[in-house]
Amino acid sequence: MMSRKALLTLLYFYALVFSVLKTIRVPNDWSEAHWMLDYRFGFVKRGLAGELFGWLSEKNEFTILVLSAGILFLLYVLIFMIAVKETGTRKNSFYSILFFLIFFLSQYIVFSAHLIGYLDHVVFLMTVLSIFLIKKRNIFLASVVAAVGIFIHEISFFLLLPVSCFALIVTECRQFPVKSFFSLNLLKKLALLLSLPVLTTFAVSMYQEMSGADYFNTVFNYLNHIPFISHKAADSVSSAYTKSFIYYFKEQNGHFIQRLFISKATVFYGIPMIFSLWMIFKEFRLQKNLPIFALLIIVSFVPLLLHAVAYDTYRIWSFPFMIMFLSFGILNSKPTEIQEPYENISLTELAVFTVSFALVTLIPNSLFDDQVERFSLPIRLIMILPMLIMLYFIKKAPIQKD
Repeated sequence: MMSRKALLTLLYFYALVFSVLKTIRVPNDWSEAHWMLDYRFGFVKRGLAGELFGWLSEKNEFTILVLSAGILFLLYVLIFMIAVKETGTRKNSFYSILFFLIFFLSQYIVFSAHLIGYLDHVVFLMTVLSIFLIKKRNIFLASVVAAVGIFIHEISFFLLLPVSCFALIVTECRQFPVKSFFSLNLLKKLALLLSLPVLTTFAVSMYQEMSGADYFNTVFNYLNHIPFISHKAADSVSSAYTKSFIYYFKEQNGHFIQRLFISKATVFYGIPMIFSLWMIFKEFRLQKNLPIFALLIIVSFVPLLLHAVAYDTYRIWSFPFMIMFLSFGILNSKPTEIQEPYENISLTELAVFTVSFALVTLIPNSLFDDQVERFSLPIRLIMILPMLIMLYFIKKAPIQKD
């Protein structure tokens, strides 16, 4: 019979492959256009990725596909290794297993495959690097990485920076009373971490307000003459690169409340998110560290503020899953002095897990470009059975001692 560790590894791998196969495709026009843009016409926001890519390779559909697939594969390898490692350090817990299973089935994995080639994937790879540097106490380098992330995509301000601050607070505080958050030493380190990316964000924002729109026709004409970029994508990406942040806020902020609280995604994404947060709460016994749990909630849901400036609602809703995944690793790196026995999962928790599991496996997501997920409902029901069987045997399997 398979060992518990082998079953866990197989469970995570199966869940990851299941989620990816539902929506994986080649990069769309939008992502290809991003990689084609660089600094050839002067500075533009998000131009750094394309500039670096141009130094390394000729830009065409094939090289963009290879690069996009390589980035996505690297991201999947990293998150898979992190999940296996983190679960391995918490052998007595079933909470961590349910948390990682929901993550691998979550809308984040589904959309990461569907949006292959998007710069979000690069930003999250840089986030992993930033957290690693913070854990190594190299805060200045982490600040440099965060600043570079802003030049890759300004979304780094909402994805990379908050969870990096969370990593710094957890790493630096021996304990977590509220007053520890305001110690002079921690505030100095937070200032060091935030200084470069905040200045970079301010500079890019000011440039967009004053000069960004001047480049619209130039960027559009360039993209519109690339054979594999459609006219619609050329126009959309040109606007995204040149219109100011204030313009998008004025256009989109009126939909913020509806997108956040009164939408299909509020239920379909919200329930698995709340379950994931609860698993972290139980796993790390955060009833003893409520300030950290409150901070975790804030950090996890900061990406949802993007609803006020962007209309790709479902993509935005997927980000908190990745933030919570990274936060689990941050909390797990904090040594705990007391190892109390874990509680058995309650019937209520099991019921919420069942609902969350059904939502992330059986309910099709609204995809981009008028595409639909693969696998019919009967096929999905068959495909999820192995995961439930593996969960049963993992729960029953004896925990091996080192």
